[in-house]
Formats: sequence, structure tokens, C-alpha cells
Amino acid sequence: MIPAGFIQELLSRVDIVDVVGRHVQLKKTGANLMGLCPFHGEKSPSFSVSPSKQFYYCFGCGASGDAVKFLSEHTGASFREAVADLAQQVGLQVPDDERNPEERAQAARQKEQQASLTDVLARAADHYRKQLRASPRAIDYLKGRGLTGEVAARFGLGYAPDGWRNLASVFPRYDDPLLAESGLVILHAAEGDADEKRYDRFRDRVMFPIRSVQGEVIGFGGRVLDRGEPKYLNSPETPVFVKGRELYGLFEGRAAMRARGYALVVEGYMDVVALAQLGFENAVATLGTACGEEHVRKLFRFTESVVFSFDGDAAGRRAASRAMEAALPFASDTRTIRFLFLPAEHDPDSYVREFGAEAFERCVNEALPLSRQMLDMAAEGCDLATPEGRARFLAQARPLWAALPPEGALSRQMRAEIARQAGVPDAELAAQWVHAPAPRGGRQEPRHDVYEDDGGQAAADAVLMPGSAGHAPLPGGGGAEYRPAGPPRDGGRGKWGGARKAGGWNGGGRGDWRAPAPPATPRRAPRKPEDRIVHMLLTHAEWWDQLAPDDLDLLHGFDGVHGELLRWLERDLHDHGARPWAVLRVAIDADPALAEAARRVLSPDPADDEAQFQQLRAALDQCLLAAAQAQMEALAPLMAADAAARESYRRLAEHCQRLRQRRAEAAASNEP
Repeated sequence: MIPAGFIQELLSRVDIVDVVGRHVQLKKTGANLMGLCPFHGEKSPSFSVSPSKQFYYCFGCGASGDAVKFLSEHTGASFREAVADLAQQVGLQVPDDERNPEERAQAARQKEQQASLTDVLARAADHYRKQLRASPRAIDYLKGRGLTGEVAARFGLGYAPDGWRNLASVFPRYDDPLLAESGLVILHAAEGDADEKRYDRFRDRVMFPIRSVQGEVIGFGGRVLDRGEPKYLNSPETPVFVKGRELYGLFEGRAAMRARGYALVVEGYMDVVALAQLGFENAVATLGTACGEEHVRKLFRFTESVVFSFDGDAAGRRAASRAMEAALPFASDTRTIRFLFLPAEHDPDSYVREFGAEAFERCVNEALPLSRQMLDMAAEGCDLATPEGRARFLAQARPLWAALPPEGALSRQMRAEIARQAGVPDAELAAQWVHAPAPRGGRQEPRHDVYEDDGGQAAADAVLMPGSAGHAPLPGGGGAEYRPAGPPRDGGRGKWGGARKAGGWNGGGRGDWRAPAPPATPRRAPRKPEDRIVHMLLTHAEWWDQLAPDDLDLLHGFDGVHGELLRWLERDLHDHGARPWAVLRVAIDADPALAEAARRVLSPDPADDEAQFQQLRAALDQCLLAAAQAQMEALAPLMAADAAARESYRRLAEHCQRLRQRRAEAAASNEP
């Protein structure tokens, strides 16, 4: 678990313009920078990066967040990986008190080994690409499959020439242990022979580099050109390549998944590349293994909809069953999971070539929803016209239903549908299934989405994804809550005194990140001038020093959630100076009470983040004018008998006139 105080320190040191600028071409536009959004396809720039707030926002798709979130969502890195990457860039050490020095040293050695392996694999990939350009036979094979040089370059396709030791001309030492550790070279010792023989694993094959979501080459798939076995040969598992976690084409297809709105899971490398050639750049494939939970979890980091495409034969049905079992725990009410079965004589590539892209798109749109696939699988081999068949149906349906997230509406609806098909009352089935122990392999214990060292994916799903947990986001799309493990520490008593200091982690306390519960009252009250003032001061803390004494007196009179937030802000300014909103958001979220106050006041409308100081001035003047008018109304009954009341009323009237004149001048200056 990473303390929130460290996240604040990290975000205060990194520059989001530099972080985003490595991946998006940005152009200065006023106070912000604009570019093409990396999270959806567009031709006109709508992606805004704010140097002052250290936040990004896309006016097209709504993607938003800080530097950590950008790195996580754009590169597919886990939360911990994104934090570690940014920390390394600014020379910080990520705190991890749960590991002793020996464990940290081992992790450092492992990271160094992984870097060495990816360097070796990258060099091999370059060699294979050069060999492809020099091999008319391999080029003719790819052209025969309908591929162009453009798509081959995009996926980094190559060719491993025939021969036992071609890599010896690529690396200075053919006996380098890294060549064997990376899976490029095979070691073989004949019986009774003390010397090990070495030779290239891939020979006379078209090479498909397998990339991590960060774009590093972590392995290869090789397709034989002519007849031979095996038809496809994969790299063995290594410290950087685990087949059960990786998806071919994920790095290349991330942007297309967001643009099309779904990921298409197919069976092989060539399907992925050929579909990209035909316009379906959102396809991925497992690496010779069944689709597992790690694959599904990784896909849902980039999209809320997944379509599994399988052949309609028995093998395809079995593969679909395994994919469905892996997907059930992730079937939240906001996600879509579907299953596409093509005729046995077609794979996606051949289907698109014969019937066209539009026909295949229609097949995707008509794919079976998860609910239908689940019921069909439960009913397999069951005669629902007999009590025995219905009993078997219930027995087969229960572990599938138990794997669904228990808190969602889908779980309740599926139980009701299962009860209907089995001919039993839903209440009776609920009494049996909800309160009785789940069968082996059924319902898991409720998962708590906490930022721990699980690769960070549960956290990315629960906290980093927009709209997670169903609560109103903070400005810039923040959908997370830093919840301290213990009560917040009592802060110093400042000018206003007595208020609890936000962020129990500021003093070094530890806590974990948890997705917040949905708010009790989702309806948002109309925006008040006080709301806008607090919002603008939090997102532009540097404006505090530009306020006049009258403005500060006004703010000190705010009560309720507005006063609570402003008191906290003034203390934070005193302790740390003006900090970007990305940093302040982390500190606010560290205190649940303060975070709740922020959700009640701050606007989810990104336009409010683009305010100018003149708008703050106008909102302050509106409140000052209202306060002065209220005082005048209170003095009016006293004026006849009290000369002091008449004098106070006169001064207030002049003050109101100055405020009205200033507001009129400001309005006139803003006219086009």
C-alpha cells in the first residue's frame, strides 16, 4: 500500500505536460495545451492539459485525471507500476514498508534482469524485421494472406531464416545466458556428452513479436511458412513473458478499442493482424492458452465491452465456456460481455474477406449476450420438461451464478431468470442460494478493491476507471477516495482553529485506497455562488493571494461545507503554499469527511475547471453585494431613530453602488 502523502509529493514534482507530451503531440492554446485524444479516435484536438492544475481532460470522450492516471490508462500499467515509473523519473523511492531490505534488493535485481531480457528480445525483433525485407519467399507468404507492408510494419512482423545459428551474427556472444533465458536459443546436451549444444529456437518462420502493454517485446510467435509442425511456435515462459497474462495485439489495439467501444477476442495471431488490415484494429488473441481471468481483467482496463469470437464447432464451444467462466467475476452492471460464433468453415479473417466488413460488424452486434450464453451452458444436457432435467439445470447454473459479482443487478436478474426456467419461485431459490453455502468453485468472497501489490489491476478497475463506484466525480474526473486506515490526525489550530486537519497521511500515516460507497443522495442541488467560489479557489489555489481584505472577511464567514473546505485550504496554503489541484485532490480524498464535503460542492462539469480569475471576482462580488443588501435590510427599520444606523446604511449603499459598477465594467469588458 502506498501512502497518500507520497502520492501528493510525487504529483507535486512531476509535470503532467512532460508526462503526456511523451505520448501526445501538444500545442499551446492559451493557458493550456491541446492535442488529439489518445483515448478515442478524433481528427480535431479536444484533449486539454492544464499545467496549473496538473490535470488533463478530453472534451470529446470525458477522459480525465492526473499524471498517474494518464500513465496507467494510456500505457496499461498498473497503479503501482505507474507510480514507480513516475517516481523513478523524479528521483523518488516508492515507500513499501512491507518488504525488508533483502526483498527490495531482490525486486531490484529482478527488474534489472527483466530490462536485460527485453533489450535482447528487442534486438532480435530488429534482426527479424530486417530479414523479412530480404526474404521474397516470406513477403510472398504475407501478401498471399492479404497483408500490406504497412500493417506488417505496424505489428513489427519479421522472418527467422532457416539455419541453426543465425542469431550468432546478431549478438557478440552466442553463449550469452540471456539468449537462453529469453527463449531465443535452445540448450541441448546429448546423453553422455558434457558439452551443451545451442541452436536458434525459431527457424524458417514468419515472426510475430509479442509486446507488453507498455510496448516492450517480451516474446515471439513463429508461423511455419510451408508444411511443418508445430504450425505455430511460441516463446517459452520467461521472467518477462507469462502466456496466461498476455494478449497478442493489445498494445497495438488499445486506441481502436476505445474508438470502436469494444475489444474483439479471436483465436490466433494471423486473425489479429488480418482483421487490423480489414479495419478491425480492436482485435486481440490469447497466446495458445484458454482465455483466463487475467486476460479479462486486462481487457477491462481499456474497454467496458468485450466480444469473444469462436468457431461454431465443439472446440469453439468449449473455448467459449472457458472464456465465459473467466469473465463472470467481471460482469458488472456497466460492462458488456458477448459471444460470437462463426460458421465452422470460417474464422474472422475468412468471414470478412468473403462477406465484407459490414456483415462481420452485424455479426458482432448480434453476438450472444453473457446472460444467454450462461443459460445455454447451464441447460446443456438438461431436459427442462422433466423434474430431473430442471434439477440438473439448477445444479449446473448455481456455480455460474455464484461467480457473478454479488452486489450487481445482473446477479439478481439472472437468479430470477434461472428460477423462471426451472419453474421455481425466485424467493425460494434466493433462500437456497443466497443463505446456503456456495458449492465448490462457486461464489467467491466479496472482493475489496484496495491498492495493494496485486499488480494493481483491482485498484485500476475500482478507482482509476471513470465513474467507478457510482459516485459523482471530483473535477477533472477523479473517481477515487483515499480512505485512511485510522482516524485523521489532529491538525494544528490555525487562524480559524478547532477544525480537523485533512489528510491523516500528511504526517506519514499509512492507509489504503478504497472505492467509496455510493452517495446517499445522488441528486445535486443547484449551484450557488459559494459553490463556484470554493471550486475555483481549490482548483486555482494561487488566486488566494490576489484576494482583498473584504474578500477574505467574506470567506471567513462561510459556514457548512464551504467553510470547512476553505478553512482546510487556508491551512494547506500556510503549510505548503499554493499546490496544483491534482495534489490537493489527493489530500482531500485522504479525509472521508472532507471528501464528502468536496463532492457536495465541487462541480463535475469540466468547464468549471477552465474558469478565469475574473469569474472568481464576479462570484465574490455577487456574494459581497448580497451580504451588503442583507445588512441594509436589517438597518432600514432603525434609521428613523438612530443616526448611526443611517450612517451605516449610507456607507453600505455606496459600497453596493461600487460593486454594481465593478460588475458592469467586468461584464462590458467580456463582451465580444
